[in-house]
Amino acid sequence: MSGVPVRRARAAELPLLVEVELASDGPFHDAGIGPLPPPGSVEELAEARCVLVAGDPPVGFARLGEVDGLAHLEQLSVHPGHSGRGIGTALLEAACTWAADSGYQAMTLTTFADVPWNGPYYARRGFTELTRLTPGLREIRAHEAELCLDVLGRRIAMRRALTRSRS
Repeated sequence: MSGVPVRRARAAELPLLVEVELASDGPFHDAGIGPLPPPGSVEELAEARCVLVAGDPPVGFARLGEVDGLAHLEQLSVHPGHSGRGIGTALLEAACTWAADSGYQAMTLTTFADVPWNGPYYARRGFTELTRLTPGLREIRAHEAELCLDVLGRRIAMRRALTRSRS
């Protein structure tokens, strides 16, 4: 793996993560995708099942929740000044490990299908596009449509089966 250390976020770091997410929207704007909805709030981060970070101070994070009994990757953000170093992959793999070790059978997410660092990125890491959505994923997709994300590009839900790590 990349050797990038990933750990649980500290409460005092949550405001920094809002800034990381805001900065991570830059490449979307550069690609002509936007405007995007504002980043998640400190309160939303605090309510997540788990928030993992890379860096001290954090330069990337993964926010995890639960949808329909499965782990759900709500947000994966890496500051663009630190992209291309394996931070996103380290966060994603740590998120999958956390989810599997927490008893989840799979992880889901929603993303842009055709943005190279979205749908194709997750597909290379074992996620497959879902053709049938669970009720919770349908609700997320409806909310994304309300936020006009569908106008910016094709959105999909994806799933990756998880296996528990051996200790």
